[in-house]
Amino acid sequence: MSENSNQFLDALKQMQGVEVGDIVDVEVLDVEEGQIDVGVVNAGVEGVIPRREYTSDRNVDLRDAVKPGDNFKALVLRKAGGDKENGEFFFSVTRLKEREAYEELRKDFEAGNPIEGTVTSSVRGGLLVDVGTRGFLPASLISNRYVSDLKPYIGKTMKLKITEIDPSKNRLILSHKDLIEEEREEAFDSVASQLVVGDIVEGKVSRLTNFGAFVDVGGVDGLVHISEISYKHVDKPSDVLKSGQEVKVKVIGIDDDRHRISLSIKQTEPSPFEQATAELHEGDIFEGEVKSLTNFGAFVEVADGIQGLVHVSEISYKHVDKPSDVLKVGETVKVKVLNIDPNDRRISLSMKATEAKSSDSESTRSHNSYNRSAVNKKYMNSDDSGFALGDIIGDQLKDRR
Repeated sequence: MSENSNQFLDALKQMQGVEVGDIVDVEVLDVEEGQIDVGVVNAGVEGVIPRREYTSDRNVDLRDAVKPGDNFKALVLRKAGGDKENGEFFFSVTRLKEREAYEELRKDFEAGNPIEGTVTSSVRGGLLVDVGTRGFLPASLISNRYVSDLKPYIGKTMKLKITEIDPSKNRLILSHKDLIEEEREEAFDSVASQLVVGDIVEGKVSRLTNFGAFVDVGGVDGLVHISEISYKHVDKPSDVLKSGQEVKVKVIGIDDDRHRISLSIKQTEPSPFEQATAELHEGDIFEGEVKSLTNFGAFVEVADGIQGLVHVSEISYKHVDKPSDVLKVGETVKVKVLNIDPNDRRISLSMKATEAKSSDSESTRSHNSYNRSAVNKKYMNSDDSGFALGDIIGDQLKDRR
């Protein structure tokens, strides 16, 4: 056998068979507009790589991207039509990268690892993200808040969690919201462990809603409900607060199960009750206006918006059936402070305590005076200067009989 024949046989032995689905080494033979002509190394098989199977970037000039003689790996997609010897194949670089990417992504998915991706475009219902392959980020999973405008996310690099992966269907669903929630839970546990109900801390308004304000306290948002913003009525939180504003808040609730912190701005300040009673003491006497009447008493204004109760039993030393019998709304009365209850925010007042009460001796003297008058009427005439003791004794003896 000649030397040329031996070399030919050696070359045949080195040639590899090519099957659809194989990953092969290819060499660039020529670059045309829209495709790359390649040959499989050591196989004697030629084929083409269409533009879309080399790159997803439509702006790339293939002549700048590759040159004849370049070598790289490609995936055998399918056989091309025609009767050429050994057949002709279509190859793909992008799908090979996707396959390799899916293998790595599956490992991250099973381990629960976060990944990074760059948002390439927005479509109906969400965003397309490049994570080595194309993934879909639904609008509902972009954030833990409602997102209406998707355009600002295009071009941004985001941390993501894989929620679903199926290479056979080219299906890769991503979530940024899940990662936010996980980070939020970790941050909550860290911050909540350092807080107790009643603490007063500094915070910054992170966002405003119709029902309240979210305030960042150490990296975790707590809610100041609209009713806890001020002691005065607030129509909208945005009327009195703005995003980024630094505020002092009081911790009024920590829900470990729901990972929520309830805050109050108004409770960091003296309440109208505390302000009104700061210089008010038990025993003080002052004048106030009757604001309302009930069956059990009268409410008298102590300060602007603060009222105290005069119980019906404290209106007068005389018996009072109904407060409306002796009082009317708008009337100014003198009252004495009996008790101030800061916990229940109640002030007990008395009207009768401002009046002089007859002592027991005065009552006795009045009673004796009444008896003496009766005696005088019975036993003395207008012209008498005295009365007979015997007459009195005699009458008393008659009464005993």
